[in-house]
Amino acid sequence: MSWRNQGDAFRRDGTAEVAALIDLSGGAPRSYTYAALDRACNATARGLLARGLRRGDRVAVLAANCAEHLLGFFGSMRAGLVAVPVNYKLPAATVGYVLQDSGAKLVLGDAERLKLCPPGLPQVGFGAAFDAMLDPGPFAALDMAPEEPAMFLYTSGSTGRPKGVVLSHRSHLWVVETRARERRGVAPGQRSLVAAPLYHMNALSTCQVAFGQGGTIVLLPGFTAASYIAAAAQYRVNVLTSVPTMIAMMLRAPELLARTDLSSVEVVRMGSAPLTQALIDSVRRVFPRALITNGYGTTEAGPIVSGPHPDGLRQPELSIGYPHPGVDLRLADGVLEMKCPALMNGYHNLPEATAKAMTADGFYRTGDVFRRDEAGFLYFVGRADDMFVSGGENIYPGEVEKMLEGHPAIHQAAVIPLPDELKGMKPVAFVVAKPGATLDEAAVKSYALANAPAYQHPRRVWFLPELPLAGTNKVDKKVLVMLAEKNSA
Repeated sequence: MSWRNQGDAFRRDGTAEVAALIDLSGGAPRSYTYAALDRACNATARGLLARGLRRGDRVAVLAANCAEHLLGFFGSMRAGLVAVPVNYKLPAATVGYVLQDSGAKLVLGDAERLKLCPPGLPQVGFGAAFDAMLDPGPFAALDMAPEEPAMFLYTSGSTGRPKGVVLSHRSHLWVVETRARERRGVAPGQRSLVAAPLYHMNALSTCQVAFGQGGTIVLLPGFTAASYIAAAAQYRVNVLTSVPTMIAMMLRAPELLARTDLSSVEVVRMGSAPLTQALIDSVRRVFPRALITNGYGTTEAGPIVSGPHPDGLRQPELSIGYPHPGVDLRLADGVLEMKCPALMNGYHNLPEATAKAMTADGFYRTGDVFRRDEAGFLYFVGRADDMFVSGGENIYPGEVEKMLEGHPAIHQAAVIPLPDELKGMKPVAFVVAKPGATLDEAAVKSYALANAPAYQHPRRVWFLPELPLAGTNKVDKKVLVMLAEKNSA
């Protein structure tokens, strides 16, 4: 590949009239061929530079998923600027902090999300203002040094203020090139459905890999089970990309699934959160002919971590795979550490946090606990900082959740710790029952005691119609902690 920078990473041989993007964010769908998307990115790059922005300046994108979001992202990098997708589901004060911390010189966004933008910061709203900024014409993407910043992706801030992960042009060019070389991303013309937010690595890297290989992205503004199912059917989507919670919510609409033709789906790709056997089994019943994959990646070190076994061994369903040959992996007291070309430059303006996250020999400490089986396959256990001690026993919530979701009447489970005078901390659970199922607290406790060590069984169980989601479409456990404290008072 001879791409000049990340914003330039589109496949161009034989794809000019292939659909690159089908945008479902507005009233009528908008379809862009590769040639049209390329021209629009050039027009965006020219328009940004015409405003006086210079190489290395940061351009924030504050918007729901839409074509303009991707134009701002790719156009900024194409022009040698640094793209900063912003999580608009954060509180306004935190959004303001991200914009200030990143040093954004300009904010692109839709009208609703730009309301979160602090006064005085230059902004261009999608619609008439953005269209007026575009400057159509030829443009040669800037030749960027491999280590120059291409984008800042801010962490969710679950343990404090969000940290800006600085990713170089080398980082995701290596990801796109590696996937293209291995043909493990998407085939030319293959349609992938994206409903996860574009400020998150999951959705962004899906788009980058697809555009690098000539695939087609079907883009929803956000996720609802009904819109996700409808889009997959109407646009004959081949690949479903998601976090497991999204698929679990989709499966809670069995009547809609039953009357919808989803025969085009060839791959169900889940990642960014733990996966359970119960969910895999449920997905297989809906998509019996589809390949179901379990992925893992980090914002700081990229989405390529594992791959096929070198001896051709079949990957166990709950495993994320065998260590990828292009990535150095090791377990330090069970915690995964990794080093690869996609590794971040560091956290923006946070040298101490960067030093804490990195080892002396250049490995990133993921904070995720894994185990390795005899064949070398890796299995996600849980976050090291999610682990808590109850009566001297280490408890990983993800392990308890997997066990609970093995109950035939449980659709989803989320486990959190609560203070306990005797044990120090105790596990409690929130459960979503399967449609039509009858379930009570005693039954859940009995199942846990019969299928796991006694110390893992939830001391209290509460039932919800659905689990609350954070901005990344993962379960929002901070909300569950507040609910548990309220219910325990």
